[in-house]
Amino acid sequence: MSELPYDLVYLGIGGGAWLVAALKLRAWRRDPSFGLLVVALAIASPATAFLLASPVLYRAVGRLTGVGNLATLFVYLGIVGFSAAAVVLALVWTPPEERTGSQVWAPLDERLRQRVRRRTAVFAALVPVLAALFLVGGPYRPETPLTFDTTFAPRTATALFLALYQGLFAYALIDIGRVCLGHAARLPLGPLHRGIRLIALGALTACGYVLCKIAAIALAHAGVDGAEWLSTALGPAFAALGAIGITCGFAGPAAAAWSARRRDFRALRPLWDLVYRADRRLALEGPPSPAWRERLALRDLEWRTTRRGLEIRDGQLTLRPFVDPGAVHAAQRLAGRASLAPTHRDALVVAAAMRSAVAALATGAVPRPREEQPALPGLDTAPDEERGHLVLVAAYLRSPLLDRALEPRA
Repeated sequence: MSELPYDLVYLGIGGGAWLVAALKLRAWRRDPSFGLLVVALAIASPATAFLLASPVLYRAVGRLTGVGNLATLFVYLGIVGFSAAAVVLALVWTPPEERTGSQVWAPLDERLRQRVRRRTAVFAALVPVLAALFLVGGPYRPETPLTFDTTFAPRTATALFLALYQGLFAYALIDIGRVCLGHAARLPLGPLHRGIRLIALGALTACGYVLCKIAAIALAHAGVDGAEWLSTALGPAFAALGAIGITCGFAGPAAAAWSARRRDFRALRPLWDLVYRADRRLALEGPPSPAWRERLALRDLEWRTTRRGLEIRDGQLTLRPFVDPGAVHAAQRLAGRASLAPTHRDALVVAAAMRSAVAALATGAVPRPREEQPALPGLDTAPDEERGHLVLVAAYLRSPLLDRALEPRA
């Protein structure tokens, strides 16, 4: 049996999962929370297991330690680590109906701490039992990265080791699948809903791996030949599909949030350019040069977008004394005739106000006293809605309605 396909699949899944885990750990360092740490561990543990399960690394562990098939113990302990993290994750995810604001994780109060300790104590107590059963069942020769289970299952201690591991894994998969399906059913459609459903489907798919392995181990222990394909082909296929689903489920919402931040960052550029041309002191730094650097921006997008929004707000305040009341009234009338929704009406009015102010400032107009400055919508927008409002304003800078609002009046 060629080991190359297993190397490619296991190293690919393990490497991809570790990339997601690294991003979660980076997010945890920026915003420390117990829930984020558990998510990172729930991804990193099986990622390590997949890497070590690749025949090339599996054999390397045996050569370095001199202990045959020792990588099997490390692989299975990595999956036990995932199982413990998944069970804890099911505890700390706040049910949708109990959330306030953007809350995702249940508060880590003393009651929750005790529940987490009780759940993890079971796994912590069984880890040395697994290690002891593995060692008692040895020595294991030759190296069998693909057929360890069926080769050594006839040994009673090894069969117990394998059965206990599969039981822990099945318990965690069913638990996280159950919790995620319940969460997804109560969430509105969107990236988070899709991500949690993918985690649930991935966990339930991985249950096929457990069933195949248990059947193969039982048949091998009973001395029945010909069932190796359950352990070496069908079982790993279920495991790979499940791991891909779980990893994509964890990565999907984060990727969608990153994409939205990048989209907003770039969408705000025309509005930022408008205020920057009016007063360059408003910005911490000028526009990137060359321009393509911004199109390739990948990091610190939340901070960059927030800073861009704050600089635009400062520009609005600076430009307010120069706003043409006639442009504001014209934009309001056009918005009414076009039956724009309130949010779009406000965006058109603000876009007209800012464009008129920049034009007036360029011609050396005298600033209006406060009592003559028109009231502008959007300045009291709630923080969680402010970015969306500014993105809409930026979009209306290119609207034909804005050009009509700014047409010279007789």
